[in-house]
Amino acid sequence: MPPPASRDDLRRLHFVNALFARLTGDDLYLARQIQDAIAFSLAELEEQTRARPESAARYDAAFTAAAARLLEKFFAGQPGHGFFHWDALSTLSSATPLFARAELMTGLKRLAPYRESTLLVTNLRAALLPPEQRETARRRREYEEALAYVQDLAAARTRPDADLRLLFL
Repeated sequence: MPPPASRDDLRRLHFVNALFARLTGDDLYLARQIQDAIAFSLAELEEQTRARPESAARYDAAFTAAAARLLEKFFAGQPGHGFFHWDALSTLSSATPLFARAELMTGLKRLAPYRESTLLVTNLRAALLPPEQRETARRRREYEEALAYVQDLAAARTRPDADLRLLFL
């Protein structure tokens, strides 16, 4: 009998299942296979995390980035399906409203020709609510406003007949 899964393992499994739902069809066995493949690619970092549990945040960030790259590859192979990935931590100013708008508009313009598309937004929470800093009411409000802003911008700049999936990681 396999050892019980840790809370982080279960969280990652459900994360992968939700992220790759189109591929897995909510089959947790398939999601587990994808999770194991991502974890295998991060085996060295996982060993470091076991040795120093305080570096778990680095592993989670690397796991999310690897999952995003895998999702991008998956959608690149789907003809007729657009995909754009915006990383709010790609530059120091990416998460500010002016730069966020410019970067998101670039992505939405790329997705415009597609009837089905996916817009993946990563690290928005980490950009506005850094884990090493205290979560204040002002930072929390800025994060919630940024979420709403991205959703509103995507809704306003997407054709009514288009099916846009907006994913936040």
